Amino acid sequence: MNAKIEDENPDRQNTRSGHPEMPLVEHLLELRNRLLKMVLAVAICFAAIYPFANELYLWLSEPIRSLLPIGQTMIATDITSPFFAPLKLALFLSVFAAIPIILYQLWSFIAPGLYTHEKRLAFPLLFTSVLLFYIGAAFAYYVVFPLVFSFFTSIGPEGIVELPDISSYLNFVLKMFFAFGVAFEIPIATILLILSGATTPADLAAKRPYVVVGCFVIGMMLTPPDIISQTLLAVPMWILFELGILFGKLAKREVSDPDVDEPPAE
Repeated sequence: MNAKIEDENPDRQNTRSGHPEMPLVEHLLELRNRLLKMVLAVAICFAAIYPFANELYLWLSEPIRSLLPIGQTMIATDITSPFFAPLKLALFLSVFAAIPIILYQLWSFIAPGLYTHEKRLAFPLLFTSVLLFYIGAAFAYYVVFPLVFSFFTSIGPEGIVELPDISSYLNFVLKMFFAFGVAFEIPIATILLILSGATTPADLAAKRPYVVVGCFVIGMMLTPPDIISQTLLAVPMWILFELGILFGKLAKREVSDPDVDEPPAE
């Protein structure tokens, strides 16, 4: 009887990776090993980055230091800030650099349980999400930061000296990196919403006016209150939303294809 059932479901057997099902203990052991590899990757990146932490902090603070009056520098209001600020930056950059390895380990853990069509979509989505996060962070550093700091250093009352604290500055830029990195994940979020059945490309296209307004509202909250910097964030977010709809249609078509799970012809 079991053999008959198995014969009646060849697609299910062929679309899996071929690995036998593992008991819960083995799953937990594999998960532990994957997590250890992630931690090891971050530790190796940290060991390579930390010796250059001070130089990296100078590079990170260049957008605001270049706007300070001649003879003025950043300050440390806490005794431990000169040590912990570069240390925190090195740790953040270590995780940032190890993201591809972290996602690869997650992919290796879940891949055996995916069907063929799911694998075809999952890996490109993982790769694209990492790339978009990096692009969002680079966009924040090279485009947004010069505008933000130029605005904030120019609106202060006369007689007020700008002396940014190194810890406060680091916390601010890390939040901005995270915010813009997440904002640039809009296409991935759009595609996942479409694939999950929560919405359709047609429904999203019909809500385009609300999305455009929402992009400008988000741009207003994340950037200084001037139209230029708001537009520099809102317009890319809107373009990424449109790309999400386009690729969501293609991904939906791939999943809906009845032949994607058929075994290859002998």
